Amino acid sequence: MSEPVTIERNDSVATLTLNRPESLNTLDFAMMEALIARTAELAADESVRVVVVRGAGRHFMAGGDLRSFATLLDRAPDARREAFQAMIEKLHAAIEHLHRMPAIVVAQVRGAVAGFGLSLLCACDLAVAADDAYFTTAYRHIALTPDGGGTWALPGIVGLRKAMEMLLLSERFDAAEALRLGLVNRVVPAVELEAAVATLVKSLADGPRMALVNAKRLARASLDRSLSEQLQAEAVSFASCAATSDFAEGIRAFLEKRPARFGG
Repeated sequence: MSEPVTIERNDSVATLTLNRPESLNTLDFAMMEALIARTAELAADESVRVVVVRGAGRHFMAGGDLRSFATLLDRAPDARREAFQAMIEKLHAAIEHLHRMPAIVVAQVRGAVAGFGLSLLCACDLAVAADDAYFTTAYRHIALTPDGGGTWALPGIVGLRKAMEMLLLSERFDAAEALRLGLVNRVVPAVELEAAVATLVKSLADGPRMALVNAKRLARASLDRSLSEQLQAEAVSFASCAATSDFAEGIRAFLEKRPARFGG
């Protein structure tokens, strides 16, 4: 039996693959446990500079595995509520890992991006989509509300009014609309998806490490800070980066009119 979530490492780049292609990479109980464990593993690995999150086969993730959910339907309402709350609270650790890990997280998406799959996409720092990708919140169709931070991320990305539409209607939209809304950074032909992600990942992996790590941290923390607090955090980060050898290399490369060779 194959692992529901796998990790492949190539130098400082790790690829996390949702590995249930026969089920459109839907999230069952085993995948939940694996996703928590694998994201924790990557968050603790200081050698990893970039993480690519992708789905095996033709789809990213088509939401939760409803067959798994159905196994809990015979429980009394209170017992069912307790079981699902405990499950989702535990699963949310994976989302926190992606938000808080210093590595830059890039989503590589194709096919279905639905339910928790959309929340997972929103938890990544950057996203590249194939032109065959399609998106929906999906939850209303089974009388649920979003998990995975979807109601936190979507208003910030697409605006409150559009987020309300997506959450309340659960209509399906295509990659071009996802790009227009800012849910993904780039859309490429499906046959070019892997190459496009590889180019982006190389740029990130070769970049000035502290500057990129701190930029992610500053942006993620900004929503919980006042302007004054954020300005002070920027000043501290700017000074820390200015003390690195990468900063000196960037300045020298600019003055010498050559590409910078950052060493991290």
